[in-house]
Amino acid sequence: MNLEVVNPFTLSPIGSVPADSWDVVDGYLTKAEALYRNRDGWMKPHERAAILHKAMKIMEERKEHLAFQIADEGGKPLMDARVEVDRAINGMELCIHEMGSLKGTEIPMGLTPAGDGRMAWTTREPIGVVVAISAFNHPLNLIVHQVAPAVATGCPVIVKPSGDTPLSCFEFVSILHEAGLPEDWCRATCAPRDAAEKMVTDPRVAFFSFIGSAGVGWSLRSKLAPGARCALEHGGVAPVIVDASADIDAAVPSLTKGGFYHSGQVCVSVQRVFAHSSIIDELAEKLTKSVMALKVGNATDETVECGPLIRPREVDRVSEWVEEARAGGATVLCGGQKLSDTTYAPTLLLNPPKDATISRKEVFGPVVCLYSYDNVDDAIAQANSLEVAFQAAVYTNDLKGAMHTYRHIDASAVMVNDHSAFRTDWMPFAGLRSSGHGVGGIPYTCHEMTHEKMIVIKS
Repeated sequence: MNLEVVNPFTLSPIGSVPADSWDVVDGYLTKAEALYRNRDGWMKPHERAAILHKAMKIMEERKEHLAFQIADEGGKPLMDARVEVDRAINGMELCIHEMGSLKGTEIPMGLTPAGDGRMAWTTREPIGVVVAISAFNHPLNLIVHQVAPAVATGCPVIVKPSGDTPLSCFEFVSILHEAGLPEDWCRATCAPRDAAEKMVTDPRVAFFSFIGSAGVGWSLRSKLAPGARCALEHGGVAPVIVDASADIDAAVPSLTKGGFYHSGQVCVSVQRVFAHSSIIDELAEKLTKSVMALKVGNATDETVECGPLIRPREVDRVSEWVEEARAGGATVLCGGQKLSDTTYAPTLLLNPPKDATISRKEVFGPVVCLYSYDNVDDAIAQANSLEVAFQAAVYTNDLKGAMHTYRHIDASAVMVNDHSAFRTDWMPFAGLRSSGHGVGGIPYTCHEMTHEKMIVIKS
């Protein structure tokens, strides 16, 4: 049985991948555990590094193909898909570099008489079998973030990509095999939900990496086998403060990119912009012009800046949320309409109700909300009022104001004079509260996929 993959703009079939039964997945787990248990058969660090180096070279040779595939299956504009491929290749290099940083420490003995005559130190070992479930919005780079650290640290890994965008994942795993990684060390599967849940909660799994919705992530975490570690990356409703001192002309293109990159289908996309009442009219006018200039269409078109939403039902959902806000008194500055069954117009809403769905939940679509404020603490309080907290931003030319927002806003990272969706692949990336658990970013993931083991020698 195969899972068909379609272009999300045209809904035309573009490929397929196998939809494995539990028996197949169970076999993957059995072989992965056997590899981990056979310590004499572990690949040496230089062997793993050589595989990652060769895989990088193959990816470099296929950059344009990989970028087109991202655009074709995921709807990310080709100009952004090319950036994703570059990031994925760089992520492989980060994994290789991090291998040299995974080391233990000396534990001082002799601090009490009980420790006399002893030496102790730690080393880091692979944690065991890794299972990863990924999201659609970065179909190559997210897989690299979840799989390449496992390869680097010596963990057998099984990865389940989004059923909407599995082609990039299967190709990446194939590239690793082509680069010399034995097949049983890394497998991709598009098993159905029941088999995937059995895989995640199996006692043979030592580490679970999840990128996706909070409801699914937290539910799976509650069912993990005893001792299994996990990292969960969910979404946010990213807040941005624009104060009276901000450079509006510099903020507008940044906010446009941060809010409408990949049509807003990013977990830290700009969604709620709180602008001081003295500048909100200017910001709204200039931001409206910027957003209206965005070109919407098939992501494989070189000139398109906003592609389709991943599924037609997501277009319907975004439309419902916008109409609810409009009915509640929000002013639609631009957009506010379906362009087709697969696309929604880039939309700006002014002062939607605080209790509107679009003010409370992650829209994951091309909609940004503007709210006017007079007192920044009131804006920060509204920003902090939700159960989610991920990245945030503040635009200001007032250092004191920037630090005030940084100290008081609930976020794992605060960008100053940059949008909330900024990220490099080596920085920590973590959702707070219901937005996630653990810390992502390649160095942090490599660390989490190992454990410290101590030896104490008595002379």
